[in-house]
Amino acid sequence: MSEYGEFETGDQHESLDQMHEVDASENNYDSQFGVYEQDHASAENTSFDQGHHMSYTTPAGVQYEESDYTSYDHSAAETDHTFAAEGSESASSSEFHELEALQARLDATFAEGTFASN
Repeated sequence: MSEYGEFETGDQHESLDQMHEVDASENNYDSQFGVYEQDHASAENTSFDQGHHMSYTTPAGVQYEESDYTSYDHSAAETDHTFAAEGSESASSSEFHELEALQARLDATFAEGTFASN
């Protein structure tokens, strides 16, 4: 301490460092599929039988005979099959990186004193 009082001088240095970092990503996937089927079947059977018989005897003793016979058969089968498929598929991906940095430097010079009077 001096007879004049206290006196102090100095420099003050401060710094501020701040960093902010973000890493992010996003992935999307979508699929949509459809299957369509149709079946059709039909069958047909036809059977036809017809017969005719005739017998005749005359008074003189002559005999006459006749026979007719008709037979008809028909069979049919049909099948149809339809198949269809459709679909879609999509994918996306994104990512980003972000970096924020802040740096500040604070410099100050000060002088401080207390004086005593006589």
